[in-house]
Amino acid sequence: MSGKTSILAALFAALVLLAQGCATPVRQAAVPAQDTNRAEIAGIPHARYWVQSDIDPFIQDALAAVQREQAYLARTHHQGPLPPVNFLAISGGGDDGAFGAGLLVGWTATGTRPEFKGVTGVSTGALIAPFAFLGSSEDGALREVYTNIGPANILQPRSLLAALTSDGLADNAPLFELISKHIDAGFLARIASEYQDKGRLLMIGTTDLDARQPVIWNMGAIAVAAKDNPKALELFRKILLASAAIPGAFPPTMIDVEVNGQPYQEMHVDGGAMAQVFLYPPRMFDLIRQQGMKIPPRERSVYVIRNARLDPEWASVDRSTLTIVGRAISSLIQTQGVGDLYRIYLTAKEDGLDYNLAYIGADFKAEHKEDFDTAYMRALFDYGYRLGSQGYPWHKTPPGFKATQAVETAPAPQKTK
Repeated sequence: MSGKTSILAALFAALVLLAQGCATPVRQAAVPAQDTNRAEIAGIPHARYWVQSDIDPFIQDALAAVQREQAYLARTHHQGPLPPVNFLAISGGGDDGAFGAGLLVGWTATGTRPEFKGVTGVSTGALIAPFAFLGSSEDGALREVYTNIGPANILQPRSLLAALTSDGLADNAPLFELISKHIDAGFLARIASEYQDKGRLLMIGTTDLDARQPVIWNMGAIAVAAKDNPKALELFRKILLASAAIPGAFPPTMIDVEVNGQPYQEMHVDGGAMAQVFLYPPRMFDLIRQQGMKIPPRERSVYVIRNARLDPEWASVDRSTLTIVGRAISSLIQTQGVGDLYRIYLTAKEDGLDYNLAYIGADFKAEHKEDFDTAYMRALFDYGYRLGSQGYPWHKTPPGFKATQAVETAPAPQKTK
């Protein structure tokens, strides 16, 4: 993840210089540990899930979404069993998100891109996910965001002194402005309609640093709340910002919550601190069956877009502190991401989902001069578009799995309505 690597290396340098006793920004009290799962967003029910400690609310909302879908199919006179469904999981990757954006737009050009029952996103994947959820009508926005922006559209550098005494090396206010430009009340109304009328799900991952837990946000429920709650639109935008807030590099996003009417604040950062990509909690299907509930039989497929290269990507490392740190962090992120791909693969196989994976190939050679380099992102978008428009040869296993066998390819999915 080239963008994150250099930023985190700079963070390491700043931490070395950090002096004791420097004043830092103030915050409201954090949610007490024993109340973590009880904290609520005022006026917005079913807004998020703590799947590490309590998976039941996630399961109940997922089953309710199936019921809404069944009601929609009945209204539209669908006959027979439930139709096949497709899920999309989009990973983090900084400016490498241009790959996923280009791939999706290219997929549209083939006429086979399906409507996804559920879309998940982390970090840059969180920024792509709402547009992917709404479908090809948002391809123009994806192209604009990932081919026409530069560093100034994402961050405002802080002085060294300000960085050391604040909560991040750079201010991500420009990114929030970019998010707000595209995510407005009308945008949320369309997401709310898909969630309420069809039972489609849009989930975004962040990390609660206080609780040291991943949080999955139900963006459809938040979009529904926006009809009556003016704070819901701001929360929707802040969640996207939080999911892409690299800890230490960018300020965390502070989210106001309540426990029995008592106000607190949660500190949320990049969802990639916990997982580079996610689908749904492992063993969810087993837990549903254990509770005596039935899972409607149907064909299910998952498409995972990993916005990164997965090959080792050899480089001669200079014997300098920042270069060594940057290379080590890059290796850590890459390894974590591969582990996430294996987790999703094993979950898919256990639950009977067809697994499909896309990632940046070793044949992509464009020079990367700086974080959010416009020329690099345009080249990567075009690379993803070319692969998508030609019919991407989806990988059927994670990298290294069954390495001696030829990689299988998935048939193009049937476009659903």
